[in-house]
Amino acid sequence: MKEADREATGLTFGKLIRQSRKDKGFSQRELAHRIDVDFTYLSKLENDRSEYAPKEEVIRGLAAHLDLDEEELIVLAGRMPQAYEEFLKQNYKTMPALLRRMRENPEFAQKVFEAASQGE
Repeated sequence: MKEADREATGLTFGKLIRQSRKDKGFSQRELAHRIDVDFTYLSKLENDRSEYAPKEEVIRGLAAHLDLDEEELIVLAGRMPQAYEEFLKQNYKTMPALLRRMRENPEFAQKVFEAASQGE
């Protein structure tokens, strides 16, 4: 499912992993075992009831077993991929200005997003 479709349907991290798990035919226990977490924790994730976003390694495990894009899933979970976090830290002086300009100028933000999606 494309990101725009996810936004339009209100798809959350939990709903996406639950639907993807069911599409793959995994039980919660089976998927939890594969990614080395307790099934009750997976249930909390699927129901968007976890008190905090899962660790990146858990998200990457979910993505691998559910054939989802790792980085998109990390962002949907409310985390920042570590590689991007390092980039942001290296550019800490200009990033706030860029983000502020994108928020204040939707047309500029759209151009940035379009340019980024063309690179894929």
